[in-house]
Amino acid sequence: MTHARVEIAPSILASNFAKLGDEVRMVEQAGAEVLHVDVMDGHFVPNISLGIPVVAALRKATKLPLDVHLMIENPELFIEEFIQAGANRVLVHQEATVHLDRALAMIREYGAEAGAVINPATPVAMLSDVMSKVDTVLVMSVNPGFGGQKFIPNAYEKIRQLAAMRARYNVSFRIEVDGGVDLENIAELARAGVNTFVAGTSIFHASDPAAATRQLKQLATQALSQKA
Repeated sequence: MTHARVEIAPSILASNFAKLGDEVRMVEQAGAEVLHVDVMDGHFVPNISLGIPVVAALRKATKLPLDVHLMIENPELFIEEFIQAGANRVLVHQEATVHLDRALAMIREYGAEAGAVINPATPVAMLSDVMSKVDTVLVMSVNPGFGGQKFIPNAYEKIRQLAAMRARYNVSFRIEVDGGVDLENIAELARAGVNTFVAGTSIFHASDPAAATRQLKQLATQALSQKA
């Protein structure tokens, strides 16, 4: 199994919550393949955001996979509940648990795809022992906690390293990037090895979110085809 296909994952944290159903349908019709849901606890990151009820509500509102990013301490305590609420993919931070292997195994045990996340200051080598146990590796290209931050350029090198490790270990996890993804950098990110692009502000704060979704996908797809 490979993950060569481009996925645009609008981050609903940047959407208009008063019109969440409409916003979801808009990006879905524009070609988004997955919805990214940021869960923050005010401890692991300095912000509080969405929880289990929002995931459950989204599950009823869309057929798209829900990519649930747990920016929380002790994620093992909540994995089962998020999956029961409708999460298709659950991503946990390497920095948030001392038992990453156990957390990833739990996610798969409860029937979802398992993802590991690394912050900007965390080297990709920290994931070398779980390469065969992840469906996704998410590279944070901003410090997690708030939307609308500026892209941190060292993410490019980390993505290239992950792509090389994927080949070296003969595994096929998806490489995802989150933070500051926009029309200016998405092509280079695709060439570096990213498959799934989380975009919040660049979609939901655009004058035409549907058009922004389509344009992001087009640029990433073109860059990937040129690389091939």
